[in-house]
Amino acid sequence: MLIDITQEVFSCRVWEGDPAPQRQVLMRMKDGAVCNLSAFSMCAHNGTHVDAPYHFLENGRTVEQTGLEPYYGACYIARCEGDVTGADAGEILRAAAACSAAQRILLAGRATVTAEAAHVFAEANILLLGNESQTVGPENAPAAVHRILLGAGVILLEGIVLGAVPEGRYVLSAAPLKLGGCDGAPCRAFLIAED
Repeated sequence: MLIDITQEVFSCRVWEGDPAPQRQVLMRMKDGAVCNLSAFSMCAHNGTHVDAPYHFLENGRTVEQTGLEPYYGACYIARCEGDVTGADAGEILRAAAACSAAQRILLAGRATVTAEAAHVFAEANILLLGNESQTVGPENAPAAVHRILLGAGVILLEGIVLGAVPEGRYVLSAAPLKLGGCDGAPCRAFLIAED
């Protein structure tokens, strides 16, 4: 079974101060055009998106330099509310390892990764950390958590929609658009529920 965990772009949540996605209709068949044609503009971090290391590290890898491995493979969903502590991160990693899915961790719920938890995830050499918020760290001061994780090469998948998806192992597919030189990119993220 496939489970879409992506926000719809034009109605997505937008980080305060970022430009919201906008669609421009260039051609309409109902107006006599040969086809329907749209253009759009958006911030690379609108809706469901990935953060590449370059987002917070001047010499970090850009989106097209991150390869595809972080974005596809076994993942573990853990339900969390509030601050995720270092102890919480350790428990999540143990549960994920028990089902051979410790390289990609997705946090369901209103979870905020603390610096302590970020260090635990970074030291575990995970490939990707995802969450439902538009930022993985505290909304009032996200930089430190981003630098810890991105500095360790952990790709961030932000703005996913996990709703009532149960905890456990899934296969994740969340490849970003190949935007050369960019610090982030939107993606169509989905889970494959294994039988």
